[in-house]
Amino acid sequence: MARKSDSGLKATDEPFADIAKLSFEQALAELEEIVRRLEKGEIDLDGAIEAYARGAALKRHCEDKLRQAEARVGRINLADDGTVRAEPFGPEGGTGP
Repeated sequence: MARKSDSGLKATDEPFADIAKLSFEQALAELEEIVRRLEKGEIDLDGAIEAYARGAALKRHCEDKLRQAEARVGRINLADDGTVRAEPFGPEGGTGP
């Protein structure tokens, strides 16, 4: 069962499972909010530890999203005739969704 701690973050059996569903922008905004609250001292010690752990998970998620975007951009090629073409991106290309 989920509960809310003093950090304002939910604590569940899988506390960071929801992060996988976030877009890059959503995860970055939440990470920025955590940093802001930590810098202002708005979170108690236990909450700060929890917030730090969630922030680390959000950072990893953002890095993964950036790597995926980089892989997609890297698959865009300029043909000899000057036209732009994109190679397939997905499981068959080995780069994932």
